[in-house]
Amino acid sequence: MLEKLRPWFKRLINPIAKGMVKIGLTANAVTVIGAIGTIVVGIATGITGWLFWGALVMTLLVIFDSLDGSVAQLTNGGTHFGAFLDSTLDRVADWAVLLGVIIYFLMRSDAALLAGGRYDVVALVGMGAAIYAIMTSFVTSYIRARAESVGAEAKGGIATRSDRLTIILVGMAISGLTHQDVWLMATMCILAALGTVTVGQRIHEARVSIEATLDNADKD
Repeated sequence: MLEKLRPWFKRLINPIAKGMVKIGLTANAVTVIGAIGTIVVGIATGITGWLFWGALVMTLLVIFDSLDGSVAQLTNGGTHFGAFLDSTLDRVADWAVLLGVIIYFLMRSDAALLAGGRYDVVALVGMGAAIYAIMTSFVTSYIRARAESVGAEAKGGIATRSDRLTIILVGMAISGLTHQDVWLMATMCILAALGTVTVGQRIHEARVSIEATLDNADKD
């Protein structure tokens, strides 16, 4: 959904990208720095429980990470390895953000057990939905990569990476401000549901693309 805003966003961040080029930062360096920062902050957010501040910092890191494409265009125009590195580290960063959510819910659940001997339903549901969302996130990316490896296309779907990150960060920020974890749990459930739909959409798109191109080419 948010992919439609990409051209406008690229124009907005282009002056920042030019500044990075001037100080000597390469596109690959931006990719690595953004990924490492997201990993550290994501896990730290889960451990500390500072959801709002964690969401705020990760939003800035996501914006920083998105600069690599613009920096590449301003320097060498982008390389195949740069695209590979960016896609690979995006998967690691996605895992770290959701891992932070899982750690947060796990610590909350353990605290509830120690305090009153009861299971925290919100924490358990949120943790389960986040674990499931990791699977749908990885499968969504794998479907696209596998389809492209055979000459087909499958990059659509209701929830792309930018949509998924927005849902997670908004849920974290709201829960951090209200101190009500039910908001984060709800966004994890929404993420899991949208992820399931996206996987189905990409499988269908890949099937249509394969049948229209590869299967027809074999017949010819």
